[in-house]
Amino acid sequence: MEPSLIFGWVASISMVMGYIPQTIQTVRTRKTDDIAMGTFLLMGLGGLCFAIQGWLIGNWPLFTCNVLTTTMSAIIFGIKIYNDYFKSK
Repeated sequence: MEPSLIFGWVASISMVMGYIPQTIQTVRTRKTDDIAMGTFLLMGLGGLCFAIQGWLIGNWPLFTCNVLTTTMSAIIFGIKIYNDYFKSK
């Protein structure tokens, strides 16, 4: 296995593992007061663009990591939108 691919998979696993605690915490508690909406919106958009890039160039660590992190960003963003705009009404 090429060193660049090894580093790609290590980076992908690290990125996904970094998102998991926040996603689990948000899903369990439904608390999003301290989460910046813009952060997860932009991180989700960036992840989506990187996922598309990874797919187009055949870089599977890049694709896999960003599909997963985009999904987690979308979950957190969705709960944040619900809490900020629909829960209080």
